[in-house]
Amino acid sequence: MDSKTTSIVAYITWIGLVIALVAGDREGAKFHLNQALVIWLAGLLGAIPCIGWLWGIFCFICAVMGLISAINGEEKEVPLLGRIKLLK
Repeated sequence: MDSKTTSIVAYITWIGLVIALVAGDREGAKFHLNQALVIWLAGLLGAIPCIGWLWGIFCFICAVMGLISAINGEEKEVPLLGRIKLLK
């Protein structure tokens, strides 16, 4: 997969993120792979009742923002979570 396709697939589901990490252009899409990983990990807090549901909605909105950014070929950080770097 090329870097743009890898970036788009990473935001779709957990399975897409794993496929993008394993089979995609990791160096070309490192920014979006990192953001998608951070968003999906932060989204796990959405399992907490009440407050977590709001956090889950926030993470979903961040995933949509990241997906739109990947489709447009831009590297825009999502709010709050965009500055966290897990992949080197």
